[in-house]
Order: sequence, then C-alpha cells, then structure tokens
Amino acid sequence: MTPLPLWSDTTPARATVGALQWAQRRVAGFEDFANEFSEWIRVASDYGVELLVVPELITCQLLSAEPQRLDAAAALQRLSDHTPAWTALLSALAKRHGLTLVGGTHLTWIDGRPRNVCWVATPDGALQRRDKLHITPSEAGSWAVEGGDARDVAPVDTPLGKVGVQICYDSEFPELGRAQVDAGAWLFAIPYCTDLRGGHLRVRHSAQARAVENQVYVVTAGNTGFCPGVANFDQQYAESAVLTPCDDAISAFAADGVAKAATPNVAQLVVAELDGAALKRARERGSVRNLIDRRPELYAALRGA
Repeated sequence: MTPLPLWSDTTPARATVGALQWAQRRVAGFEDFANEFSEWIRVASDYGVELLVVPELITCQLLSAEPQRLDAAAALQRLSDHTPAWTALLSALAKRHGLTLVGGTHLTWIDGRPRNVCWVATPDGALQRRDKLHITPSEAGSWAVEGGDARDVAPVDTPLGKVGVQICYDSEFPELGRAQVDAGAWLFAIPYCTDLRGGHLRVRHSAQARAVENQVYVVTAGNTGFCPGVANFDQQYAESAVLTPCDDAISAFAADGVAKAATPNVAQLVVAELDGAALKRARERGSVRNLIDRRPELYAALRGA
C-alpha cells in the first residue's frame, strides 16, 4: 500500500488562530447582533488572528428578537429569512479584516432540506459551505435537521492551507477526522453548542483525541450565557480552546495538549500562535507517530474488505 503523504506544501510554517466564546443574550434584531459580532471580529483582527472560529448555532440568538416564542417550524423559517444577511456579513467581515472566518453554524433551508450550515469566509470574501454531518437526537427532534453529504467531509481551502470543519457532534466520530487529515487537513475547526458541562466535555475530550490521533491542531468555539424566548436553546456552557497533540518531544506543544483555553462561561477571545512546522516534525519523528504507524491493512481485514 502506498503511504499517504505526511505533509502538504500549503500548510503554513506559523499561523495565529482564535476561538470566539460568544455570550448569548436577548438582542433587538439583526443589526444589534451584527454590530456586536462585527466588534469581536475587529478585536480578533487587532490581535493578529488569521483564522477565527465562532460557535455552532450562534445565529439562534436572532430568534430572541421575535415578539413571541416561535415553534420549531416557524423558527427555522425565520432563521432562513436571515440567511442572505448572515452570509453577506461573514463575507464582508472576512474581506475587511483580511482573515478566514469559520462562521459557526446557522439553521436554514438548503434546496428544500433543513440543514445546520457552517459557512467559511476567506479574506477575498469567498464563501465555502459545510453542512453538519451527524445530527443529534435533539436537533432531529426539535428542528428535523438533516445531515450533510459526502461533499461536506472535504476540508475547506484557506490561505492557511486545508482546514477540516467538524460541527460539534461530528467531532465524536473519529473516521471523519481521519478522512480529513488524509485529504491534507492540518487543523480542525470545531464550532459547538452545549447546554451542560457534560455535553461540553464530550466535545472537548473528542477534540483532544482527534488532535492526538491525527497529529493536528484543533480550535473549538462554543456559546455561553442564556438566550430567553428561544425554543431548544436556553442555557449554554463552553470552555473554548486551542488544542495540540500531546508529545513532550516537540517543544511547540503544551504537555497537556492545551495551547490556550477560555475561562468557562465568559465572553472571551482565545488566541494562540501555532507552529505548523512542529506538526511536520511530530509526524516524522515525534515520540509517537500515529500517522506513520497506522496499519490500515489490518482494519480492512477486520471489515472483510
């Protein structure tokens, strides 16, 4: 079997990434939401962030501006009405500040199907779409959201190389991360949304495992606070972070695999500088070499392939 390449020439030697831990609250409308969001993107730019990840379902906050609590069908339709304004905002902010913006997720209708969608805006203002692949029972029950397709597995192309998007529950399926790293990803962006600490820890532990087994960096970004008047979107718990592999032989990595982490449940921007060259060293000559030491022929045999 021909070994997969351990590195891509498009991966940067260094990159500054950020995670926006977003505080949910009642807003007056889209303009109120957009003004605060735009200010945080400006702050990220001031800190030199080149790629910023924001939380899953961040735009559900817009439903708090409705005069009455909407049922699931009406809520999905109302959010879909905001889709053109939301995508235009992501595109404009990425272009204005010269960064890549992994825009969390937004519930909307796509080709007649309800999807949980992440748009990634690059500094030229272009948008790439990735739909959430694995749908939780809560999402399926409340909004009848459907999972994405094979096209949504592929990493997105950014000025910082290939980035794998894994939306919350997606991070709990290791085969997705392996497919993305095989396709050249060196960084996983994980927007997430959890109401309780237990849910947060499922995502956090899964994200840390993905970093170790794939020898990649991972950025997680979640919501905090309380958003009144929005069905299936009440309290939020997050401790957003930038994660690394755990390898004491590579000085660029933190011993515990946590480059930076937010204070739990506080609106905050987490910023970390990543050493892309360190990943290459780890993959080639780290104290463990997960990608080199894989034995896919054994896994295929077990499946009867």
